[in-house]
Amino acid sequence: MITKENRNEARQRRHIRVRAKVSGTTQRPRLNVFRSNKHIYAQVIDDVTGVTLVSASSLDKELRDGQANGGTVEAAKKIGRLVAERAKAKGVTAVVFDRGGYLYHGRVQALADAAREAGLEF
Repeated sequence: MITKENRNEARQRRHIRVRAKVSGTTQRPRLNVFRSNKHIYAQVIDDVTGVTLVSASSLDKELRDGQANGGTVEAAKKIGRLVAERAKAKGVTAVVFDRGGYLYHGRVQALADAAREAGLEF
């Protein structure tokens, strides 16, 4: 029987498997995505130094005001644009995309497409 715990454990195993191959550098940091039922989060991480360069989430004050639920495709698009703008302000133009073990579909795809449209290369 597939339960919520089994699904999340499978996602975590996929994420570990992908992270063995995908790593962010100073020139090309990693754009990591985490989604919950209510919110979506994105971080640009330099794995060499272990530093989060930029982050954005649907809990950010500027996005939270006009939106009731952060778990929608529209919220993911806003987060993608926002994280791309913040990364470009820090001088980051190219990233490696880490989908966090989630399928490249729905909110994850919307965030990635919006980040690409806003100027990030991956």
